[in-house]
Amino acid sequence: MILADSSFWIALRDRRDTHHERASALIREILAKRWPITITDHIFAETHAYFVRSVVLRKTIIRDLLENPVVRLETIEAADRNRALKYLREFDDKHWSYCDALSFAVIERLKLPFAASFDHHFGQPGSFELIR
Repeated sequence: MILADSSFWIALRDRRDTHHERASALIREILAKRWPITITDHIFAETHAYFVRSVVLRKTIIRDLLENPVVRLETIEAADRNRALKYLREFDDKHWSYCDALSFAVIERLKLPFAASFDHHFGQPGSFELIR
């Protein structure tokens, strides 16, 4: 199982993104391995907001993230929020967003071995393998 960050989805759907080709190859690898893909509402919200000016891409993101049987929407629990806040307080030298910290908490709770992201912040916690 793998968590796919908003930077992954943005690179996948924005052909102008510098990581577009790698994201396209990576999604083929993930699907070939039949890895379930985990996201959170926060990842969906960040990704959707990025494409808010394009009706076509907004609809694509809804299909990709919310209507795709391979993608699992993980509900944020109170313990995830608490863990995320702990990350933000303890690692105040890092430039993590709340969404990043929530993702780290979910990865930890679910014991996910991998995360797909082009955000360099995702490599910092070290509790999972970052796939780029």
